[in-house]
Amino acid sequence: MIRFKFNEKKTTQVVAYFLKLNGDSLNYTKLMKLLYLTDRQALLLWNRSLTGDSYVSMPRGPVLSRTYELISYPADAENISFWYKFISTQGYDVTLNDNPGFGTLSEREIKLIAEMDKKYKLFNYKQMINICHRDCLEWNNPGYSSFPLPIEHILKALNINHEERKLIAKEVADLNYINDLFSSTIE
Repeated sequence: MIRFKFNEKKTTQVVAYFLKLNGDSLNYTKLMKLLYLTDRQALLLWNRSLTGDSYVSMPRGPVLSRTYELISYPADAENISFWYKFISTQGYDVTLNDNPGFGTLSEREIKLIAEMDKKYKLFNYKQMINICHRDCLEWNNPGYSSFPLPIEHILKALNINHEERKLIAKEVADLNYINDLFSSTIE
């Protein structure tokens, strides 16, 4: 099973860049759809996501699991994570409170975020839901529930063949192993 490592700092910077492109605020549903479609496009282009998040199918389409939690639940007063220092949710909008910088984003990642924003700029959140329902063949309606959406299903829907999916799984596992080795020697 392919699993990336969730990167909260990078996810915060991806979200901040989208917010900057939209006057520092976006409807949370539209933002979630932009993030999913951007991660999906990164999977197609580079065999990896930008955020490292895991995905779930929800009634309104696919979403990034950990990012959904960051948007939906208030900061824990005892442990304020990187996200909450820069981003807040106010009603149905996600707002940029301060600039987290963009140092974790490569030029090609910034270019992808800008391209995805431009592609979907004129769509409202309801239209974004419809786009995801129509175009994301990996999504299945869970009814009133939710269930995990494996990366393998996304890759299959993107017409990446079985052998290539196996290679991607091996590369991701190797990369995660190396990252774990380095992170344990630093601590």
